[in-house]
Amino acid sequence: MSRVTLSVRAESFRLAEVFTIARGSRTEASVLTVEAESEGVVGRGECVPYARYDETLDSVTAQITSLPVILDRSSLQSLLPPGAARNAVDCALWDLEARQRECRVWELAGLPPPQPEVTAFTLSLDSPERMQDAAARHAHRPLLKIKLGTPDDMPRLEAVRAGAPDSRIIVDANEGWTAEVYRELAPHLLRLGVTMVEQPLPAGEDELLAEMDRPLPVCADESCHDRQSLQALAGRYDMVNIKLDKTGGLTEALALKAAALKNGFQVMVGCMVGTSLAMAPAVLVAQGVAITDLDGPLLLAEDRASPLRYDAQGVHPPARALWG
Repeated sequence: MSRVTLSVRAESFRLAEVFTIARGSRTEASVLTVEAESEGVVGRGECVPYARYDETLDSVTAQITSLPVILDRSSLQSLLPPGAARNAVDCALWDLEARQRECRVWELAGLPPPQPEVTAFTLSLDSPERMQDAAARHAHRPLLKIKLGTPDDMPRLEAVRAGAPDSRIIVDANEGWTAEVYRELAPHLLRLGVTMVEQPLPAGEDELLAEMDRPLPVCADESCHDRQSLQALAGRYDMVNIKLDKTGGLTEALALKAAALKNGFQVMVGCMVGTSLAMAPAVLVAQGVAITDLDGPLLLAEDRASPLRYDAQGVHPPARALWG
């Protein structure tokens, strides 16, 4: 372990449009940027504190500033629980070590050079008419993710399919349905060509999924945080959504991916609404997974310097100037 000086600051990045899910709306991405400095070399990481997990900018900042100055990635795993604070510090330490050794993070992790991955693009919750318009504007994208989670979602589903007849569609209910609503909607999801549904029932009430037919893959998001989550998901879910702000960083995210695949789960790699700095480590985890959902920067009106590149091939690995 070495002496590391951590600094943390809150930053806001404007969204291109209002972003709405079942829990509320936002007009900006509020993030924490962490810098880890050792012997004149600086690594960076980003996290998005999430109220769903009782996190705030202040509470996560307090966790980060409580850490000792003698620190490395291994000791960090026991010093902080899974969550946003550990994520930002863990990713900053990966970046720091790569810069110290003058190599890339994927080389440190023993991974092959990353390639572009096709990513979903998220349509936020809105009226059916506005969601159809949004779907039509983005109908060129191969994979659309629809934010739902109300008892009145059928018109929205129909509208999005009408607006983007050729795109693959996945659905995120954000814990907003009951078992009865999901049973009613499932046949229509299939009819409209939906290929996956994410977190249809609230975490903590998802044991009912083990008793229900799953005619299309069901993905655990709020029900899956780290490797400790996996045992309870067996028989309820077919896929897990790995987000670094839930796992507490790249270190645990890579371990969770390996464990999930070993236990027969498909893998999705997702994100909170953050900048390219937050997405960059997740691109490494997303290599070869079933679904990549790293569209945070596509939702922003402003981003980091040296942002991630998005094109027809998908989201590209980060440039060294950004991270890793």
